[in-house]
Amino acid sequence: MTATTDQLSTADRARPLAAPAPSFAHLIRMSDDTGLFEHARHAIVRREHGYCTDDVARGLVVTSRQPEPTEEVLRLAERYLAFLTHAQDARGAFHNRLGHDRRWTDEPGLGDWWGRALWGLGTAAARSPATWIREEALVAFGRAATRRSPAPRAMAFAGLGAVEVLRRHPAHSAAAALLADAATTVGTPGPDPEWRWPEQQLTYANAAVAEVVIAASQLRHGGPDLGDGLRMLAWLRDVQLLDGRLSVVPAAGWRRGAARLRHDQQPIEVAAFADACATAATVTGDPGWETGVQQAVGWFLGDNEVGTRMWDPETGGGYDGLTAHGPNLNQGAESTLALISTLQHARSWW
Repeated sequence: MTATTDQLSTADRARPLAAPAPSFAHLIRMSDDTGLFEHARHAIVRREHGYCTDDVARGLVVTSRQPEPTEEVLRLAERYLAFLTHAQDARGAFHNRLGHDRRWTDEPGLGDWWGRALWGLGTAAARSPATWIREEALVAFGRAATRRSPAPRAMAFAGLGAVEVLRRHPAHSAAAALLADAATTVGTPGPDPEWRWPEQQLTYANAAVAEVVIAASQLRHGGPDLGDGLRMLAWLRDVQLLDGRLSVVPAAGWRRGAARLRHDQQPIEVAAFADACATAATVTGDPGWETGVQQAVGWFLGDNEVGTRMWDPETGGGYDGLTAHGPNLNQGAESTLALISTLQHARSWW
């Protein structure tokens, strides 16, 4: 469902956009005592679609890295962690889909959800203010970190979890090995300056691929070259700018040599770009990367090519996608988490 809402005027575009504090109101609305529901129609939960490990793991990321979380946010983190430990099997793989009847509809696997589960667990193990959450998350992370996925995106997400663990536990050998393997699986950018990417197609969460290479370059032994990750991210930044505004690769992707589509742009791309730019700024000390974070925040606030706000201030939910005619007004878990994640960077940098 799409509509045009609150388009920015030319004068509005010229003024810096003030970022609001992240709101967890809609995330609380989308959660119950089991986990985080995947879909919503407008702001109303679609319970019939159940839960997925992918979104619960992303929920654990944002609740764990929220500074001075409220009791409600801390309870969300604990609930999401319990969901992930329930989804994990004895060998470190994860179920992804749980129906509203509390029955798994799939077998444990090593897809993207495995990687995101490691990302969530690693973030909780490193950043949660609650000792019991950090300890349990580290145990579950250690069990899953022994596995490897053949999928580059899954390995990139897992590698980001390993980065978090290593920040708090620099001697964690399983995390270091996982991060090194993640960077190797992702690969290095090609020599063509027109396509500085290790794959022949941009698909989804693209900036996470560059981010894990940048982060892995800081490993004491066996890390990739920092320049490879920075070249990838700089190229991705450049091809995703339109008249100085962020215009991310849409859900259909972009294959090398093919025409570039502009819509349907997904919030997950914007959040991944903000994450990667924040990491690049931290690793290099170059404040120029903060501009990427600002552009990602601006995309949600209306500084996008349609000139429309991509969140609902009344509910705190993020809209599900940007079409040529305006936002998809459904406020699912993935888009709301992407909004929260990006605004967390805004509060950190300014």
